[in-house]
Amino acid sequence: MKSDLAKRGICLIAGLYALLPAAAQTTPTTELPVRRDSAAWISPTRPQQASHLTLDEAIYAAQTQSIAAMVAKYTFLSSYWSYRSYRASRLPSLNLTGEVLSFDRSLRLLQDYDTGEMRYMENYNLQNTLGLSIKQNIALTGGTLRLYSSLNRLDQFAPKDSKSYYSQPITLSYTQPLFAYNQFKWDKKIAPKEYELAKRTYIEAMEDITIQAVTYYFNLLLSKTKHTIAVKNYSNTKSLYAIAEQRLELGSVTKDELLQLQLRMLNDSLSINDTALAARESQMKLNSYLRFSETTEIEPLLDDRIPPIEIDYATVLDKALANSSFEIDNQIRQLNAEAAIAQAKSERGASATINARFGLSQTGDDFRTAYSNLLDQEVVGLQFSIPIFDWGMGKGRVRMAKAKAEMLHNQIEQDQIDYRHAVYTLIEQFYNQRNQCAVARKAREVADRRYAIAMENFRRGTISVTEMNTAQTEKDEANQTYVSAMAAFWNYYYSLRRKTLYDFISHTDINVEFDKLIAE
Repeated sequence: MKSDLAKRGICLIAGLYALLPAAAQTTPTTELPVRRDSAAWISPTRPQQASHLTLDEAIYAAQTQSIAAMVAKYTFLSSYWSYRSYRASRLPSLNLTGEVLSFDRSLRLLQDYDTGEMRYMENYNLQNTLGLSIKQNIALTGGTLRLYSSLNRLDQFAPKDSKSYYSQPITLSYTQPLFAYNQFKWDKKIAPKEYELAKRTYIEAMEDITIQAVTYYFNLLLSKTKHTIAVKNYSNTKSLYAIAEQRLELGSVTKDELLQLQLRMLNDSLSINDTALAARESQMKLNSYLRFSETTEIEPLLDDRIPPIEIDYATVLDKALANSSFEIDNQIRQLNAEAAIAQAKSERGASATINARFGLSQTGDDFRTAYSNLLDQEVVGLQFSIPIFDWGMGKGRVRMAKAKAEMLHNQIEQDQIDYRHAVYTLIEQFYNQRNQCAVARKAREVADRRYAIAMENFRRGTISVTEMNTAQTEKDEANQTYVSAMAAFWNYYYSLRRKTLYDFISHTDINVEFDKLIAE
């Protein structure tokens, strides 16, 4: 009898070993290379359908084909063409103007020159005008310089047939506002900074996409880890339940402990369904963000390597202020406030405009005489407006603009304090999380060894079901905690990249080939 029981026990133990999950093995597959250089989101290998996917490949897919990436790209291109329009406004513009076949047959009320009598006269003519002009805005003074040439032909049909030409071969005009708000001057200061802000904002948007891709990637990895754990736990608990049934007959396991195992097995079965649904939902979210097909099955890979990154507060702050959009955005806000004050001041007091025109002109009955014996023309005038009493409206506008500028100054000062605090906090979180990853990895190894020992001890009958369940729960929690710790580590790292536009692994600034982006 004892011999039969011994044989039975050996068979059960052998069967249990066959059912237990084997040590982590790597199935031979064609995997894509891992890259963690500063341009990882620009040029790593494309992910394949229904295959393993590394974190860098997920980032690449998000950076190149996600909807968020397209929005970031076209937002930048909109800013680029706005800047191009500003650059064009500073260059000379060549315009061809004209009015052709302007036919007029009507009655017009005119006053007789000799008698002063008002009478309706027949107007019956055809006019054609053609002109060519070059205009240049002067940023330094805010004036406008214009050089033009024009020719007009008038065909009169009544009261008698006649034709005449009026030519202006060359005319130079200049308009100069005095004491006015110089829009060209402030655009020259603000527009280049706005374009630089658009560049940095685009790179930051791509880093935001990276952070979102990291979140979706590790959510899927954690969901699949939980599902794998649930499947293995169910298999192990089922095997342990079979052993416990045999040990119940021997009296080494109580009925209560057997029921604990049965309950654990049922809970593991429920967990399989729940974790499978959660994994599928995480898969769909990642597929949607990366614009993969709904049928694509992604197997995320956990990279245990943590690069030796040394970061100090001074370096991170310097890089953040030099590379990010924060500082240049503050500069633009201050310039806009100063421009608003200047505009309010210019609209408060007197305004004047000098108009000057110099050129040659002539009229004649034919084309040749219209360009012979040209007469010079000079026109100079000053227009002005001086407010005598405006009930303090102009003064109020100036004070309002100054108050807004002072409020903005205080707000920027507070933003800078908060920004430095955010940088410091992010560095502390990064270093703390790196330590957390090391501790979580060690805890996972210890929990796995403890679970293996607990399994062996349970087979020998030296520990209870409760102790076995505790070891399994701690093992599950340690594995999930490790994946969550790694997710938080890379999230903090890419948050530092987003804050500084600097890659601390390769020690290079994150740059984008904007010329290539524009050419696309």
